[in-house]
Amino acid sequence: MSFAPALHAEWLKIRTLRSLIGSLGAVVLATAAFSALSAADAADTDPLFTVYFGVSFGQIAAIAFGTAAMAAEFRGGALRLTLAAVPDRRRWFTAKATAIALPALVVGLVTGAVTFVVGRAALGAGTTAVPAWSEGVRGAVGCGAYLTLMALFAAGVTAVLRSGVATLSTLIPFLLIVSFVVGDVSGGVADFLPDRAGQVVLHSDWDGSLGPWTGLAVTALWTVAALLAGAWSVGRRDA
Repeated sequence: MSFAPALHAEWLKIRTLRSLIGSLGAVVLATAAFSALSAADAADTDPLFTVYFGVSFGQIAAIAFGTAAMAAEFRGGALRLTLAAVPDRRRWFTAKATAIALPALVVGLVTGAVTFVVGRAALGAGTTAVPAWSEGVRGAVGCGAYLTLMALFAAGVTAVLRSGVATLSTLIPFLLIVSFVVGDVSGGVADFLPDRAGQVVLHSDWDGSLGPWTGLAVTALWTVAALLAGAWSVGRRDA
């Protein structure tokens, strides 16, 4: 099977699983809702990150989407059936990653735009300074790219661990707890963690060693490493 039919087959899997569609919807809802709450009670000096504060929660839904989409292949012998149709494991893995990335990017960009509009309106209702629309464009694009990278990062880790439960049990505590603890005690080293680096693009000002786009580049490197490890695992281990 060539790449296009393989991609179409993987897209059908994602489109027909309600849990995956629900995860994508949760990305928008969680990010916009928590951002609105943060903006309504703003005490932060960084207005752009106040608007995008909800990304810290929306990324959990993005990770759940990438994890569930990949983990479905490792349940009930599904991967054996998939590889019977697409024997080239690298082609299948590329199709799977692409099928995860495209909807994640679309939903991420929508999330970025909706969150900025909602958060800016909530800030404008008070006395806190609001971010400029030019910053909003950067934030919306950065939000879409960041959420896509985190979904793919989770998919790569899942391909290595072959378990959605193990992936979520590892990544969610890391993002919600470990990353903040490491950031408080390690100084600039924490700037290079995948979540902290990628979220620099959502700040008006940042005094760390990375800029908005170099931070996303660091997150992209983490994602590429996870996907390469996942592809290696799929190629070397029994289905």
